[in-house]
Amino acid sequence: MKEMVVLYPAMGMGHLTPMVELAKLFLRDGLAVTVLVVDPPFKQGSSAPFIAATSAAHPSLFFHQVPAASLQPESSPSSNPVTPMSLMLDTLREATAQLHLLIKSLSESSTVRALVVDFFCTDALEVATALGLPCYLFFPSAATSLAVELYLPTLHSTTSTSFKDLGDAPVHFPGLHPIPASDMPGPLQDRNDDGYKALLVHLQRFPRFDGILVNSFESLEPRAVKALKDGICLPDRPMPPTYCIGPLIAEGKPSEKHECITWLDSQPKASVVFLCFGSMGSFPAEQLKETATGLERSGQRFLWVVRAPRNGDQTAKFPGPRLEPDLEAILPVGFLERTKDRGLVVKSWAPQVEVLAHEAVGAFVTHCGWNSTLEGVCAGVPLIGWPLYAEQRMNKVMLVQDIGLAVAVEGYDRELVGAEEVEAKVRWVMESEGGNKLRKRAAVMAEKAKEAWKDGGSSKAAWVEVVKVIKNGGNGVRG
Repeated sequence: MKEMVVLYPAMGMGHLTPMVELAKLFLRDGLAVTVLVVDPPFKQGSSAPFIAATSAAHPSLFFHQVPAASLQPESSPSSNPVTPMSLMLDTLREATAQLHLLIKSLSESSTVRALVVDFFCTDALEVATALGLPCYLFFPSAATSLAVELYLPTLHSTTSTSFKDLGDAPVHFPGLHPIPASDMPGPLQDRNDDGYKALLVHLQRFPRFDGILVNSFESLEPRAVKALKDGICLPDRPMPPTYCIGPLIAEGKPSEKHECITWLDSQPKASVVFLCFGSMGSFPAEQLKETATGLERSGQRFLWVVRAPRNGDQTAKFPGPRLEPDLEAILPVGFLERTKDRGLVVKSWAPQVEVLAHEAVGAFVTHCGWNSTLEGVCAGVPLIGWPLYAEQRMNKVMLVQDIGLAVAVEGYDRELVGAEEVEAKVRWVMESEGGNKLRKRAAVMAEKAKEAWKDGGSSKAAWVEVVKVIKNGGNGVRG
């Protein structure tokens, strides 16, 4: 029978996309792969176009849709006010209950060698234990974030103060650059919040996995990688084998040429500032106007992906259908006409990997989501960090203060980033000597990203070890 690995990503494209890149690696090394997919209850079928395109390009990659209970924001099992985080965890818990029978069914025609799960899917660890399967954690974010999250249960047990009560005070994690408490992820800000408590349960399971696969590479985050290797993130128990196998980023070759690529073809080398904020990033109308004003005043060429404006606090809203933005209505009067000779505004989406790889792009204004960060790093483009949610503020700290690949906009933690700040940061990166130095560091890191996956590179060596261990039936280190 063929040997198979089963991959179980969390909901959302930010989790599914890197897991599919991981699947392609397993396929390349002769292992069959089944990817289990759970869609958010409020966006059923949202992954279907991506899965269809991936299946067409990789026919041997099998996807299995796991039907979760039809939870809705008003009908979650939680008795407390429902948040996107709690709804996601509830949905994944309901879906995980079906894994036992599903994996047994797959075992009838294949030898399942391992279960690889996203860090939000650690409930599946009990299923793997019951089936006698090796179980690996896939961490699709930074090694720095992993080191922080491994240590958080220890920090929780030795302190009694919530991060939200510490302001900008630095939080110290073993072996890492200090992180301001205000830059810790939103769901972890209040230790009495249900989301915090639910996440803590997942974090406490991390050391029990047979190994942890991380979507990063050693030369990008040397401090965090050393902390992981030395095991200082887990002072009271053994550290699971940790494999940095990144960068895993999606292919940047759409079947049809997007209008923005045609536009970039006519722009000078390294002259365009690209602004894009991920699959869920959106701003209030007032912020869009400030950003537009700042871009116009900067005098720089720009390519800007604009989504329909949101209302209220994005962290408290459940994503709904994506609306088509009315650019004339939401941008300053006359902005599109005045900037048409040096700027292009694209509605909702652009082929980001292909854009970043284009020689005309000279800077990337990003929300610091890890997939976008890696895409920018691999393209050798200097970053302007504008974090919005999740672990993005922590990523910003690492990128700016630890490894020097980004500069951050001021005011991202307040209601509004002013037009003056947008103009200043864009001008600094594109015109100043400091921006030029940032660009040179970015180019060096892009080369290191390529070297990581060459023969003798750190990620290539780690991956060879992962495949060897899985094909041999696991390493048996689970605690």
